[in-house]
Formats: sequence, structure tokens, C-alpha cells
Amino acid sequence: MKIIYNTISKIVLVLMLTTAIGAQAQERIVSVEEVKDLALENNKKIKKAQQNIEAAKAARTAAEAGGKPTVDGSVGGYYFSKPLSNLIPEVLGSANVNVTQVLYAGGKVETGKKLSSTALDLQMAQKDLTKEEVKLSAETMYWQIVNAKEKIALAKEYIKLLDQLHTNVKNSFDAGLTYKNDLLKIEVQQNEAQLNLKRAEDGLSIAKLNLAQIAGLPSSDFDVEDAVNGSFTGVLADSQLQPTNRPELSILSKAVEINELQEKLLDGDRKPTVALSGIGFSSFGKNVNPVNMKNNMQGFVGMLSVNIPIYDWGARKEKVKEQEYKTNAQKLEMEETKELLVLEVQNAVMQLNQSVKRIELAEKSLVQATENLRLNQDRYDAGTVVAEEVLKAQVLWQEAKSEILDAKAEYKINEAKYKKASGINGEH
Repeated sequence: MKIIYNTISKIVLVLMLTTAIGAQAQERIVSVEEVKDLALENNKKIKKAQQNIEAAKAARTAAEAGGKPTVDGSVGGYYFSKPLSNLIPEVLGSANVNVTQVLYAGGKVETGKKLSSTALDLQMAQKDLTKEEVKLSAETMYWQIVNAKEKIALAKEYIKLLDQLHTNVKNSFDAGLTYKNDLLKIEVQQNEAQLNLKRAEDGLSIAKLNLAQIAGLPSSDFDVEDAVNGSFTGVLADSQLQPTNRPELSILSKAVEINELQEKLLDGDRKPTVALSGIGFSSFGKNVNPVNMKNNMQGFVGMLSVNIPIYDWGARKEKVKEQEYKTNAQKLEMEETKELLVLEVQNAVMQLNQSVKRIELAEKSLVQATENLRLNQDRYDAGTVVAEEVLKAQVLWQEAKSEILDAKAEYKINEAKYKKASGINGEH
């Protein structure tokens, strides 16, 4: 009974190991949505943007402490040689605490707080823009991989057609029924087909490496689940179409706000600064107290300081003007960007609609090329046309098939560009 139990245990262990090895060897399958999610989670550009956000948060925290009192302390020990030791203790120790509260600084404290908060908002908008760009790059690369896979399958199918034609013509040549020139033409096309297959395979490898880098995948040992199919519909052209949810607009809006706050900061330099300070001190040394000749002395000093800018040859005023011009330039850039974003949406609409038309024409061409190939193959089998006509028909069929694959992949990419341009992609 023990022998049977041990045998069963070994079989179960072997099966478990085999299953584990098979699971590890199985190629990972990813979808387009999964790829975009992985890119958002792992892409280094997004991680860099998050670090900039953390830095902006730290700067905001520092700015929020600007209006609060500051406390500084110092401790010192001194030794004085003669003749100073005849006037003050030879050995002296002191401790000071300085408390300072700014009462008025021309509004610079509050402006600084607003500036740091706006800078944080800008960095968050910058991260949103980075996310949209990364998602578009990931989706573009994804559909390029899908297209490359389809091109590889097409190249192999085309090679089979050429091989079959080559076999038929070779038999005819061996029987003395055709010229060697016909055979050579097919062989040249076979070489070209093998080269196209190699190009497609290399293109797939490069696209996988690029997507792995964008999405943070550990290796290019993965596959995509989609094929280039589905519905391919256009969108209505609308000259009034306005982009929404675009982080570029938020970035520029925050940039204008920052420039306006910079104006206030510079204008604050032209106003008085009022601060209240208190210094508490304690000293220790032989006969250090001049009043009662004790060995210790404590005291407090209060001070109210008012710093008033009087005259600087107009330097501060010109700095404010300089910043005003920069603010106006930033506003003009924002307006121009709004116009360009509208054009980008309209262009994306046209590109997507062109892709739809390209697919329609490519499908018609493929139907015609397929029928042309069938007719020429039948005529060749019947002996009414030469092999060169079949070869031409195969080339036309392969080109039409390749065109429709390119058109559909282009549609998917242009669809992603349209969603990003119109702000639809930002809702993902």
C-alpha cells in the first residue's frame, strides 16, 4: 500500500511540475486595453512626471510655512585671552533663541502659496498629457504589431501560391512545354516574397521591443489578441468641433496664472516689509552680569523692523513690466494653442474618414484581384494563358491584400489619434 502511495505521489509531482513548466513557457497574450493600462502603470515617463508632482507638493508645503513664525537657536562657547579677559570673563558660554514673525510683506507670502499650488496643478496637468501621449504610443505600437502579424501570414500564404505555381511551371519546363524564362520569373518573385517575409518578421520583432519598453513589459515574449477587423466607420466633420479634456489647455492656463502671480511677487518687492523679532539670551561666565556680578545673565530683546524700498532707479518697476509682457506672451500662446488644437481635431477627423475610404477601395480591389487570380488560374489550367499571367495576377492579389491590411491598421491608429485629439481618450 505504501509503494502504491509513493508511486501516486511521484506521478502527481511530475504532473504538477510539467504544468508549471508549461505555464511558464506559455506566451503571454495582451489586449490593447491591457497594454494601455500597463503603460500607465509602468512607463518611465509617467513615473518621471509623478516625481515632478512630488517635488511640487514639497515646494507647496514649504511655501505654506512662509507666513508662520520662524524659530532659530544658537549655542556658543568662548575663551578670551588678555587684554580682553581683563574686561570680560576669560571663559564665556551663551545660548540664544530668535523668534521672527513677518507681519506684512506686500502680499508676497500669500502670493507665494498660490504660486506653489498652481505649480502643482501644472505638474499634474503635465502628467495627464504624458499619460495621453504614452497611451497613444502604446496603442499605435499595438496595431503595428497586429499588422506585422497579418503581413507575416500573408507573406506565407503568398509564398505557398508561388511555390505551387513554380511546381506547375517546373513540370511544364521539364516536359519541354515552356521556356526557362517563365521559371526564372517565378523564382525572382519567390526571392522577393522571402525578403518581404523577413522584413515583416523583423518589423514584428522591433515593434514588440518598442511596445515592451513603452508598457514596461519584462520582455518581448508576448502576443497580441486582436486581428485587424471589426467595424470601420467614419465621423461627421464639424467645423465647430472643439477639443475637450485636453491637458494642454490646462497646462497653458496654469502657466498664465503662474506668470500673473509672478507679477504680484515682483510688485510686492516695491512694498514695505514689516517683521517682529524677539531674541532671548542666556550667558554664563565669571562675573558675567555687570549689574550684580553674578556668573549668569538672562535677558530678552524685542525688535520691530520696517524695510521700505525708496529708490532703485526704476529697476523694480521695470521687472514688473517685464513680467507683464511675459504674461501677455503666455496668453497669446494659449490662444494660438486653442486654435491649433481645433485644427488638430479637424485633421484627425479627415484622417479617420480617409482611412474609411481607403478600406472601402481596398476591399473592392481585393475582390477584383481575387476574381482576376481565379480566372487566370482557370485559364492557365486550361492552357489558354501562360504562367506569367498567373504570376501577375498573384502579385496583384498580394498587393491588394497587403493594402487592405495597411488600411485597417491605419484606421485603428487614426481612430486612437482622433480620440486623443477630441479628448475622448482622456475619459479612459
